[in-house]
Amino acid sequence: MDRLTRSGLAGLMTKHPILVTGGTGTTGGRVVPRLRAQGEPVRVASRSGEPSFDWLDRATWDAALDGVKAVYLVPIDGELLTRPFTERAVELGVERVVLLSGRGVDVPGYSGEANIAGATHVDGEAAVRDSGIAWTILRPTWFAQNFSEGSFLDAILAGELRLPAGEGAASFVDAEDIAAVAVAALTEDGHDGQTYELSGPRALTIADAVAEISNATGRDIRYVPLSPGEFVAELTGQGWPAAEAEDYAEAVSPIRRGMDSHLSDGVRRALGRRPRDFTDYVKASVGAWGAVGERA
Repeated sequence: MDRLTRSGLAGLMTKHPILVTGGTGTTGGRVVPRLRAQGEPVRVASRSGEPSFDWLDRATWDAALDGVKAVYLVPIDGELLTRPFTERAVELGVERVVLLSGRGVDVPGYSGEANIAGATHVDGEAAVRDSGIAWTILRPTWFAQNFSEGSFLDAILAGELRLPAGEGAASFVDAEDIAAVAVAALTEDGHDGQTYELSGPRALTIADAVAEISNATGRDIRYVPLSPGEFVAELTGQGWPAAEAEDYAEAVSPIRRGMDSHLSDGVRRALGRRPRDFTDYVKASVGAWGAVGERA
């Protein structure tokens, strides 16, 4: 083995692992392979991982953080755990955290006072800013992937998406762009202390988005706008707890109220390029929905 090869291997072996919480989720599941492709050692935090990690079991935190210097932190909605986790991470030697937050954290009236995700993000952002270590905050708008692997998928496959979004528009962001920004912030200089607002390059109504998917797949899919009351009644009729149904309706309300249509410059600021367009996302995701005749 020559000296250069030995030196390269030694450098790799001394690298500290990057901890990715939510490592099997929409963004974390894209951050992990990107980091590995760059030769970064990755520790995927999950209950089935090694070591096991459970947000709700603080006894699992230390093993997940052992030897880690950087963390991609995807919080658990409805819990105020980002602060104690970040404090423990700092105590154990973590030097950098990249936090996945959400749009509207600093916008009065964006989400209802009782919105569980909103409270998680507000306290989480304050926690990483107060941590004393390097931090970067990502604030994405609605994920485009909600249509192909998230909360809208079943409705899209059924041919009818029913939401209390009215005729409002959202500048859907591709999770691939979120992951690319996260990896840059974890591995490159120049992102510390930055809050990146992330969106796609244009805003679409839900009807527009559904029409693009319908045209690409040849499937008959339509959007049915509901009032918040109608939406909550439908979900509770399907067995949802009333509080969860009301929270879902509240989460969608910024679209209806025209608060999600603006475009953000975070992808360009972080990566120096234009964000991926919704049409490109649809073309790459057709397999998730199947072409006409492929599904019952």
